Amino acid sequence: MQLVIGNKNYSSWSLRPWVLMRQAGIPFEEVMIRFDSLAADSKFQQALARHTPAGKVPVLIEDDGFVVWDTLAIAEYLAEKFPQAGLWPADPKARARARSVCAEMHAGFGALRSHCPLNVEARLPDVGARLLQEQPGLRADLRRIVELWSELLGTHGGPLLFGRFTIADAYFAPVCSRLRTYGLPVPPIAAAYIDAVFALPGMQAWVAEALAEQEFLDFEEPYRQSRTDAADAP
Repeated sequence: MQLVIGNKNYSSWSLRPWVLMRQAGIPFEEVMIRFDSLAADSKFQQALARHTPAGKVPVLIEDDGFVVWDTLAIAEYLAEKFPQAGLWPADPKARARARSVCAEMHAGFGALRSHCPLNVEARLPDVGARLLQEQPGLRADLRRIVELWSELLGTHGGPLLFGRFTIADAYFAPVCSRLRTYGLPVPPIAAAYIDAVFALPGMQAWVAEALAEQEFLDFEEPYRQSRTDAADAP
């Protein structure tokens, strides 16, 4: 399989399936397309059009050419294709709750998305403090995230949302990165969860490559890297 993504430093949606597959030990070939613009005639859109008509990353491409886009669809497809990986919780109620919180993340938290874009390499606590003062929507998003995480961690005992790694943790990995980048304050239980996410080998690999990506990005020849080593699997 191929996974088409954007820049690791900036693409929060790409991060989700990439970390999910890497952490679960699912082999894939990475195809990175560097962002320049979302305009219809941009190099990014021209390169992406070869893979999907949706015009967005990420995109999962099977060996037979079958294409899946949208992170939730990709996650569900992978969970069905690799049931042994246990990407959703085994308990039906926990699984339904995991799907619920992923859907909430997928559709919500617009203030956090718009005011605190993913930027793995940056540390912007002063910006975060100012935004918290100025943006009530951001304060509301942060309260809800802390509430959600605290409930799940208390119910399942941590260190991850459902005890062990699931799609839900991959889904909230970009949120963890945003909170760290902008220095947004959270209570100890949420801070410990952020640390646990960043300790995942899949997340560590994403961060390391995000910090190094400017050394190899080339728009004319999308960067490709085979992900066949399952050494990072839990």
